Amino acid sequence: MARRDRVTKTRPPIGMPAGIVLLATPDGYRHSVLTEEGAMVCGRLVDVPAHADASEARAAAAALVAALAHDFHHTDVEVTWDPPRQPGSWTARVSVTAASPDA
Repeated sequence: MARRDRVTKTRPPIGMPAGIVLLATPDGYRHSVLTEEGAMVCGRLVDVPAHADASEARAAAAALVAALAHDFHHTDVEVTWDPPRQPGSWTARVSVTAASPDA
């Protein structure tokens, strides 16, 4: 009888993105990615200059989240930005559009 090796799935280092908070600061744009599990991953958009237009920063944050979802969860996502409530601050919802058959 052949022995089957047990396949152990490892948990991705970041949970599935569920939302984004983007803030304009004097030093540049800061982001917080909220996950479905309730965790938060924060950082700075290093490729976006501090004087860049907000639409450029939103596009970079959306691309970051799409890359995280694709690389760690083999999933395609769509980022939908909410209307801004105050200057220099934006929020977005992240929804799954397609999952890879391997996911």
